[in-house]
Amino acid sequence: MPLDFCDTLSMPALNYPHICKVDGEVARLGRLPRVRVAQIVADHLGYGWSAEEIVRQQPHLLPAEVHAALAYYFDHSAEIDAELAAELAEMDRDAGLPASPLRFRLRAARRNSSAA
Repeated sequence: MPLDFCDTLSMPALNYPHICKVDGEVARLGRLPRVRVAQIVADHLGYGWSAEEIVRQQPHLLPAEVHAALAYYFDHSAEIDAELAAELAEMDRDAGLPASPLRFRLRAARRNSSAA
């Protein structure tokens, strides 16, 4: 069995299977450390996708990973919302560049979180 990203940190995982969170860093998937919880949340908020739809659209993700990421978000929404807001602010600073799909998803996520 391959070594999990969280195992290499010698730190206990939180009570969120599949999620690895180290102090001072963003929450990530343990199996796929390049995938941040905020990326999964952006699809949920920006497109309104359910966990099942996220897995359908991103088949490299396991259903349990997506559910764990969303559970982490619902318990740590201020942290993830701040991460998404920082990304959006950075994109706004680069406003002269062509808009990307991620920019549209983050803007939609910001609108949805403001409406809630």
